[in-house]
Amino acid sequence: MRLSRLYTNRPALFVPITFTRGLNVVLAEIRRPENRRKDTHNLGKTTLGRIIDFCLLSGVDKKFFLIRHEELFRDFVFFLEIELLDRSFVTVRRAVAEPTKISFRQHKNRSEDLVDLPDESWDHAGVGFDKAKELLDGFLDLRDLKPWPYRKGVGYLLRSQEDFRDVFHLKKFAGAHADWKPFLARILGFDATTIDAYYKQERNLDEKKAQEQVIKSEIGGGVSEVSKVEGLLLLKQEEAEKRQRILDGFDFDEVDKDKTRHVADDIDGRISRLNLERYTLSANRKKIQDALKDDEILFDPKRAAELFAEAGVVFAGQIRRDFEQLINFNRAITDERRAYLKEELAELDRELRRVGDELRELGQQRREELAFVTTNDIFAKYRLATDELVTLRADITSLERQRTSLRRLQDLRAEIRSASEELGHLQTRIEQDVEQRNSEKTSLFSKIRLYFSEIVEAVINRKALLSVAPNQHGHLEFRVEILDESGNPTSADHGNTYRKLLCVAFDLALARAHIDGRYPRFVFHDGVFEALDDRKKRNLDEVIRRYTEMGVQHIVTLIDSDLPAVEEGEAPMFDDAEIVLTLHDEDENGRLFRMKAW
Repeated sequence: MRLSRLYTNRPALFVPITFTRGLNVVLAEIRRPENRRKDTHNLGKTTLGRIIDFCLLSGVDKKFFLIRHEELFRDFVFFLEIELLDRSFVTVRRAVAEPTKISFRQHKNRSEDLVDLPDESWDHAGVGFDKAKELLDGFLDLRDLKPWPYRKGVGYLLRSQEDFRDVFHLKKFAGAHADWKPFLARILGFDATTIDAYYKQERNLDEKKAQEQVIKSEIGGGVSEVSKVEGLLLLKQEEAEKRQRILDGFDFDEVDKDKTRHVADDIDGRISRLNLERYTLSANRKKIQDALKDDEILFDPKRAAELFAEAGVVFAGQIRRDFEQLINFNRAITDERRAYLKEELAELDRELRRVGDELRELGQQRREELAFVTTNDIFAKYRLATDELVTLRADITSLERQRTSLRRLQDLRAEIRSASEELGHLQTRIEQDVEQRNSEKTSLFSKIRLYFSEIVEAVINRKALLSVAPNQHGHLEFRVEILDESGNPTSADHGNTYRKLLCVAFDLALARAHIDGRYPRFVFHDGVFEALDDRKKRNLDEVIRRYTEMGVQHIVTLIDSDLPAVEEGEAPMFDDAEIVLTLHDEDENGRLFRMKAW
């Protein structure tokens, strides 16, 4: 897959761009002196990458410049001709007015102008956006990316300035690591299927643990209570059946006996125990209140001094200070003791309120049950017995629901154990695969890391290390480091200039390692020579040319001020055939879109 031609239905406003199969330079010339010190020039060299991405069916929103300035671009229709791996071509048509309706046409000849081709002559016309991406994925047939679609790897092919911030984690990968790390592992030659399965299992485990917490909060207990719930449910069901038989037979003698026995044996006994508990609590409360009153210190050193003076006894300052220190010490102990006593008093008050509430509830229950036993109104007993049956059935329903939740909790915990075990197996497989790929000199990853280091060394005369290893959680960590003369990592890769170089080296190393496979064979780098010194620019140019000779199509954008100085008799870095587009700041004709800046 290489880019062949980019054009529109309005060539007067957007000049067609024909790409070569090797080096393609988009050169922005700053001809007006007042613009030379500006950081941005709005000529369109960066915008070109966004247009290519648009034609490769990127998603768009209201912030995308073609949509945000619809009044300027609504009539534009873009055409991108792509060279396929079998040397045939497919042209993608996408209109700004209908960005979700895409058309395709396959053809054998290069540079066919399809602007005026009617819809019926396209192989696929006006296809919906999602279907269009599937079709283009089929046309490109980039099997080295599978099972991921071609769009997953576009970020490593079209590097804007924002995409040079991190070698691996692109701006478009704003989501969780599970959204991009398995794909990156795939193109680096690792077992991406297992890595993807690990993330899915991890997400599945997290969901089950969240469900477990929800059920636990609903039932307020644990699996150990299943037996208790089953027992309570059995007793309630038996009692409900008994009440139903009594109601059916309209005979309440048995109920009277049960209630009498319940009042005498249960309620009265509980009331007696609670009264005894209340007495004990009240007695303890009284003792604490008395203790709080008795903790006051009545000795006054000042008054004692006055009394000694009246008696003609010298009350020396040292003795007074000793008494004051003793009082302060006792006061500190007393304050601490009072704090504990107050806490205990508050706890006793709470317990007394609880006991009082239980006694009132039992007293009400005792009165109701005695009223039931002593009444001669058979219909009143029927109504009361019916109410009790309704309450029993509500309790049974609640217990059955709780039993279901507890059983689900048991099942969930079994599933969690199984998922955790499977997660451990997957982590082991990932670790084994990474170890194997790192140690094999012929593995795809070993080739990529060698190519990567060779590129960096060719440009800045320093080796670079590309490493991949799983962390303690089983997630792959991708790292790049520039090494010093002794082979030790340095912090040089933290600067913007070298970080951009590392990104370029990584993209080129990927393309070279997959050159014989079904992988994209083009890269686009915006501002590739910025901030490098002239010697390093020439070194990088040599690397780029070497890689284009291998079959990697390279599209670079730069400002003329980024070109290295040309010595007398020395040829310019790029010849005219390599410069596919020249932009300038003299007038509107120098912009990518020949119109006023928006």
